[in-house]
Amino acid sequence: MMEYLVFRLYAPFASWGEAAVGESRPTATYPGRGAIIGLLGAALGVRRDDDERQRQLRDSVGIAIKQRSPGSLMRDYHTVQVPASQSKVTYRTRRDELSAPRKVINTILSSRDYRCDGLWTVAVWLTPEAELTLGDLEKALKTPYFTLYLGRKACPPAAPLAPRREAFAQLRDALDVEFPPLCGRNQDEERRALRLPDSVVYAWEGDAKALDGNGHGVESSEVWDVPLNRRRWQFGPRAEYRRIVQAREDG
Repeated sequence: MMEYLVFRLYAPFASWGEAAVGESRPTATYPGRGAIIGLLGAALGVRRDDDERQRQLRDSVGIAIKQRSPGSLMRDYHTVQVPASQSKVTYRTRRDELSAPRKVINTILSSRDYRCDGLWTVAVWLTPEAELTLGDLEKALKTPYFTLYLGRKACPPAAPLAPRREAFAQLRDALDVEFPPLCGRNQDEERRALRLPDSVVYAWEGDAKALDGNGHGVESSEVWDVPLNRRRWQFGPRAEYRRIVQAREDG
């Protein structure tokens, strides 16, 4: 048996950032490690420039996701003002950019993607190097220091995260816990109201059999979502494992 901290994420809009090049700002279908670390950090009151507490949080937890619904994709069109490149001039912050002389300001076009009405379950456990406790994290999620949001500040949660600690024999058991329905009187009504798909996606770290002891049907890939330096937005790689399961089999 292992103790997990389990909570859910739901919002009309969420954006789980992926590698962004040029004017396109895509979103993944479910939150990665960096997004969950950022959410926990906001709840704890860890500031972006606090390298030591960022490291402490990053090294303390393992994370897994159950995607009950990816939601639908929405693309938002933007115009953004940025200063033109100038030799020997460095803009270190957005404030610096907006303070540049108007004559050197250019306008670029961009698009930002969001997931609408997505629903995810998150399970967190402690690593052998942990300097935090699940009790600390649970308390922080119930009374967060900073406002929580799902990827961007325009995406606050639309339902209680309902965090709880409980011991389970397997990681999948933790991810399959039931929460009070977001709408309707029971899980079936919630499924119909939110148009939940016929399959769910499990994503986790560790090894291929960490979900339930069975490596069958598991795929893996290298993802770059391990926060290394939040001030510089630097991320490192990790191995992520995934399995797609029909909803009637997801517990």
